[in-house]
Amino acid sequence: MRNSFCNWLLYKKLGWTKEVTEVLPEKFIICLAPHTSNWDFIIGQLYARAEGIKSNFLMKKEWFFWPLGTFFKRIGGIPVCRSKHQRMTDSLAEQALQMKRFGLCISPEGTRSANPEWKRGFYFIALKAQIPIFLYGIDYEKKKIVCTKSFVPSGDVEKEMREIKLYYKDFKGRKPELFTIGDISE
Repeated sequence: MRNSFCNWLLYKKLGWTKEVTEVLPEKFIICLAPHTSNWDFIIGQLYARAEGIKSNFLMKKEWFFWPLGTFFKRIGGIPVCRSKHQRMTDSLAEQALQMKRFGLCISPEGTRSANPEWKRGFYFIALKAQIPIFLYGIDYEKKKIVCTKSFVPSGDVEKEMREIKLYYKDFKGRKPELFTIGDISE
């Protein structure tokens, strides 16, 4: 029931479409960009529910106040304290190794503001656990959710982060002025 409602709302009522050629395995990381608005979370959750995707997501701990904290945890939220240096990537990679199923969605920008220095935690989690990264883009201009590329990281972080950023270069966030892939040459 929830899946059909989310499907109806996202695709019929709101008019979004999808271009997804990659199939999610039992263990995966979703790299989701651009992240320029809180609406990205809503569109992402509608898409996940409509498609039956079960994954956790990282969110700054400030959002985990009552009653929202209970709700976010229930739907897969993991609070992140960004002011402390934590070993969260190691912990999540270990969980991925131990669990039969593991899904995690992360926005590499780490903020809704323009940030050319993308976070690399998602990459290192996938590298340590040897699980694939799926590149999902939300394009508000086309009202399209796209995933046409996935890969298992090799450890060449500079090369692969550049490829990831290039994948997202043409996506238009809800607030396009808040999205940047930084200065990278093609």
